[in-house]
Amino acid sequence: MGRWGPYAVLAAVIGVAGYVAAVDPNRPGHYPTCPFLAVTGYYCPGCGALRMIHAIGHGHLAEAFGRNPLAFVTLPFLAYLWVKWAWAVRAGGPVRSKVLHPAVIIGFSVVMLVFWVVRNLPVGRALAP
Repeated sequence: MGRWGPYAVLAAVIGVAGYVAAVDPNRPGHYPTCPFLAVTGYYCPGCGALRMIHAIGHGHLAEAFGRNPLAFVTLPFLAYLWVKWAWAVRAGGPVRSKVLHPAVIIGFSVVMLVFWVVRNLPVGRALAP
């Protein structure tokens, strides 16, 4: 993506987050239904993320956490990785971070799969969007 890549991604994220903050995903007709939810009737790991972003955009952090706790706690790591990427591009080197270690990525994948299953069980209804 070149040296402007991190800033292009940041601009896109700000634009999309601004749009989702302005156009309420809680009102029907503005966004398509999650394809996985539509086909299976089960929540995917991303279900509730648009409503989470909308709640963050309005300063309702507790509500945002309730919409998708996994995505909510992942946001600081994504911000950290963006900063590492921008710094690496500026320095002309590769992105290096312990967060990108294969063991961490596998661990996060396992957590995501467990979250996906548990949020669809009766015991995990608190994790549903």
